[in-house]
Parts: sequence; structure tokens; C-alpha cells
Amino acid sequence: MLNIIDSFEKINSNIKKINQTKKVNIIAVSKTFNLDHIKPLIDHGHDHFGENKVQEAMSKWRNMKKNRSEIKLHMIGKLQSNKAKNAFEIFDYIHSLDSKKLADIFSKCEAVSGKNLKYFIQVNIGAEEQKSGISISEVEQFYDYCKKEKKLNILGLMAIPPNDHKTREYFKTLNELNLSLGLKELSMGMSSDYEEAVKHNATFVRIGSSIFGQRS
Repeated sequence: MLNIIDSFEKINSNIKKINQTKKVNIIAVSKTFNLDHIKPLIDHGHDHFGENKVQEAMSKWRNMKKNRSEIKLHMIGKLQSNKAKNAFEIFDYIHSLDSKKLADIFSKCEAVSGKNLKYFIQVNIGAEEQKSGISISEVEQFYDYCKKEKKLNILGLMAIPPNDHKTREYFKTLNELNLSLGLKELSMGMSSDYEEAVKHNATFVRIGSSIFGQRS
């Protein structure tokens, strides 16, 4: 299991070489891996982990989070509205806020429970029909709805750019959009492009296979 720690520390070192002024949080994407595989990284002191399925997250992390309150769980996948209440229970961060319906549900959950999550608005940065996210032209209006009307704690924007060799342009656009809203956090970058994301002010990067190895 030493290679998981080595891989994590290598990525951490790469990030620090690129950006020495701002804290960049590595979300270790643990989806499909069991806790035995993940635990060396938990024991190493890392506390940000990412899942993309609500049921898997609940069955895997519920007991662990009771015993290790420092662990922060990030919902990084498409979230269906009928799973939002369960997501609210187990996750600390939602990276895929992409509809008024979801915003309404989370706002109600917060009002009832007194618990507050941290949110990223997912932007469909490449205007892809098959991808979730708010269109660039509607981001400001949606942000105002979430922040001013629903009182949600919006940290920043999130996007997964198309695989069309224009990653740098998409990251640049998302960073500029994030800054225009006065937002301080930015969720973008994965195993293949996290270094480019960090160059464009990403503060949360989502890295799975480069830490844990390939999924079966």
C-alpha cells in the first residue's frame, strides 16, 4: 500500500511546485474502491475524499465518518433530485449543483436540520448536450438564485471540460467566470490535467486513478 502514499505525495509535491501561494485541496476520488484500499491514505492524515454515487457513499463512509469527524466527503457525480436528501446526510461538499430543484431541496434540508453544506455550481463549460451543468450564459443568474434567494454557501464553480484538446481554454474561461462572481474556490482538474487546472487557480482537484490505481 506504500505506493498509494508515494503517489499522493508526488501529486502534492507537483502541485506545490506550480502554486506556492494558495492552498490546493486534493480530493482523493475513492469511488468503487473499498475502505481497505483507501484506509492507508486516511491513516496518512488525508481527509478529502470523493464519491459519485450516494448509496455507495452511505454504505462505505457512514461508520468511518462517525469515528473520524475530520473526514470531508465530496459528491462529485451527477446528483438526481430523488437522492438529494440522502446526499445531504452523508456529504460535506456538493460539486454538482446544477438545477433550481436541487437548490430548493438543499435549502429546505438546511432549514430543517441547521446543518450547512458547501456547494460548487457545475458549469457545462463545453456546451455538451450529454453533460450536466448550467450554461455559461445562465451562471450568474443561477448563482444569485442559490446565494441570495436560497442562502446556500456557494464556494465556487466546477466543470469537467470536453476531451477535445482545448482544456487550457476551458480552464481559463472557468477561472475568469469564477473571478467575475467574486468566488474564491474553484473545482476543476483530474488525474490527466490537474497541473493545468492548478495553473488556472483551481483550489480543489479531483484525483482518483493516479493515487489509487486503475479501477477494475
